[in-house]
Amino acid sequence: MRSALVIPAAGQGERLGAGRPKAFVDIAGECLLVHAVRGAVASGVVDTIVVAAPDGYADFVNEVLDGAGRPLSVVIGGSSRRASVAAALGALPAGVDTVLVHDAARCLTPPDVFRAVSAGLAAGADAVIPAIPVADTIKDVSGDVVTRTLDRAALRAIQTPQGFRRDVLLRAHAETTGEASDDASMVERLGYKVHVVPGHREAFKITDPMGLMLAEAVLAERGSRA
Repeated sequence: MRSALVIPAAGQGERLGAGRPKAFVDIAGECLLVHAVRGAVASGVVDTIVVAAPDGYADFVNEVLDGAGRPLSVVIGGSSRRASVAAALGALPAGVDTVLVHDAARCLTPPDVFRAVSAGLAAGADAVIPAIPVADTIKDVSGDVVTRTLDRAALRAIQTPQGFRRDVLLRAHAETTGEASDDASMVERLGYKVHVVPGHREAFKITDPMGLMLAEAVLAERGSRA
C-alpha cells in the first residue's frame, strides 16, 4: 500500500499577523511546513509528498523540503482549503493507494498519529481520522442565548492527518458541492463510514500568536527529553 501526504499550504493565516502565509512562519528556526513534513516522514508511512503552495512559493517549498527523503511535487493552491486539496490530488503519482491530508498548522503531530491513521486504512477502512475528547463544556447559542448544552462524552475534536482510500477521496471532491470544514465531512456526505483513532494533544492547530508560543514550548520540552 503506497501512501501520499497531501498538505494544503496556500492559506494566508492573517490571524498570525506574520506578514506571510501561515505554513511559512517559523518556529524554532524552521517553518511550520518543514516541521509538519518531518513528523510525517518520521512515521515511516509516507511514500510521496504533494504540497499545495501559494503562488510564488513553489521554489521555496522545493528548497526547504529538499532533504525530506521522499519524492516531492508542488502545485499552486486555490483560494480555499478544498481547492488546494483538489489541486494536490490532481498531482498524485500513479500507484498511490491511500492519501493522508495534513494541515501544516498541526505541525507538531507525533509520528504515532500518522501510523494509527495508516493502520486503520490498511485494515480496510475507507476513511480514518484522529480525534481527542472534548474537555470544555459545549453549548449551542442563538444570538447571546444558550439553546442547549451538548453531551461532551460523545464529542470529539478532530485533528489531522485525515486518511482516505484514494478513490474515495477523489469521488468526494468530484461529487461534493460547496465548501466543507474538512475532507472527512465530504466523505461522510457520500455515505462512507469514517473511523476514528486516538489523536494527540500536541497535534493542536496553530492559528494565532499564542499557538506559536505553545509550539515553541512543546519543541523546547521535546529537546530537553532528547
